[in-house]
Amino acid sequence: METELEHLDVVIVGAGLSGIGAAYRVATGLPGKSFTVLEARGAIGGTWDLFRYPGVRSDSDMFTLGYPFRPWTEAKAIADGSSILSYIRETAEDPRIRERIRFRTKLVGAAWSSEDARWTLDLDVTDDDGGTERRQLTCGFLYLCSGYYNYDRGHEPSFAGLDSFTGEIVRPQFWPEGLDYAGKRVVVIGSGATAVTLVPSMAKEAAHVTMLQRSPTYVTAVPSRDTFSDAVRRRLPAGPAHHLARAKNVLFTQAFYQLCRRRPELAKKLIRTQTERILGDEASVRENFTPAYNPWDQRLCVAPSADLFKALKSGSASVVTDTIDTFTPTGIRLASGRELDADVVVTATGLSMLPLGGARFTVDGRPVHLGDSWVYRGLMVSGVPNLALCVGYTNASWTLRADLSSRYVCRLIRYLDRHGHRYGAPAVDGAMTARPILDLTSGYVQRAVSAFPKQGDRQPWIMRQNYLLDAPTALRGRLSKNMMFDTPVPPSGTPAPDLQEIHA
Repeated sequence: METELEHLDVVIVGAGLSGIGAAYRVATGLPGKSFTVLEARGAIGGTWDLFRYPGVRSDSDMFTLGYPFRPWTEAKAIADGSSILSYIRETAEDPRIRERIRFRTKLVGAAWSSEDARWTLDLDVTDDDGGTERRQLTCGFLYLCSGYYNYDRGHEPSFAGLDSFTGEIVRPQFWPEGLDYAGKRVVVIGSGATAVTLVPSMAKEAAHVTMLQRSPTYVTAVPSRDTFSDAVRRRLPAGPAHHLARAKNVLFTQAFYQLCRRRPELAKKLIRTQTERILGDEASVRENFTPAYNPWDQRLCVAPSADLFKALKSGSASVVTDTIDTFTPTGIRLASGRELDADVVVTATGLSMLPLGGARFTVDGRPVHLGDSWVYRGLMVSGVPNLALCVGYTNASWTLRADLSSRYVCRLIRYLDRHGHRYGAPAVDGAMTARPILDLTSGYVQRAVSAFPKQGDRQPWIMRQNYLLDAPTALRGRLSKNMMFDTPVPPSGTPAPDLQEIHA
């Protein structure tokens, strides 16, 4: 006799910053609904539990990276990784969340059936001994909160002569516990957020750290503490103070982003002037901190309390802008002929993007090809019922959009229940001009963009990078716009599986 599969109303994938926030929203916004959180690893925290390299920290302020329902109370606005991890874990201690998490449970496949109005999930469940067993469960709504990066492997360029190097090669994603770099010569390859974080942190113990970059990146110095937020927290209770600080930072971040996009030459001048004032070396700024692209064509990096620039000024670190000719037994020879001696080389060359966490998806037996799909309101996929993807902002805190997405999912599920629908899917109405889902020129985006859904040229098919515009839509916007729903369930009888298109 075949055992009936366990069925849940909602399944959330990922127990990181996004997934724990989603669990809170489902628990409080959909009381009575059954749900679980699937976590492939054995711990809560996602990125903040996985990354252990020196100095790992946020590049967004914690008043916007934190949850709106849980005030950030620590002193530093730009927080270290361990503090963020503690914050996530403390949030997950809520029994409504903690008891719903299933660890070592990886989603490997999901099949939607319109007839049954449910997803059948294929899961690999790992036991304490490392053995893996394939299991299944079903759900009415599937919410993916595992991000879009491949955490099993990063981007690894091929370097000539790498095997000849006699020192140690380290990848930030898989930082070896107890790595001793004190008094050693370190070269960090890369110029993104990871490299900008690693260099000043490692420079405190290493003999010298060199950041080797192929091309410059915009780096802005920001205070580690937010004086405005400190002031309001002294005068107001934690909740109101958190919301006020959050609102101020949202407005400031959006204003600066709009300045960068609308007046790029002015933004360049402001960033360059700040860097020259701190570093005191115009030639170095021109060579190493003046990118060929406009601000926010790629993500800006931040240096809390100007830590990177202070390390450069002290002489404990340096920046070299050049390309690699080959590794040698004792270091790296550059295209210019210069040689960098190194005992440790850190390849901070970026992450790889991975759609749907690598899982296979089908709808009524047909494979889902994301590259042929369109993104709807920044979180759903055209033609795919009862599925949402949690994708944060690239120009602001990830959690700002993540929390809006979770609240939208709850609104949508309540809408389905209220109108007697079992499912809904976004439906494209007419031809559109396609654009990449992430409008950045960064290498990690360009390498993988064709595997992700496209954004269109009009709402609701635009992936907006603007919290002030997204918030009203997510919290009060018309849920039926460009959606297709199944025929409402009659008082008695079985609902038909055909879709009824509803336009706003």
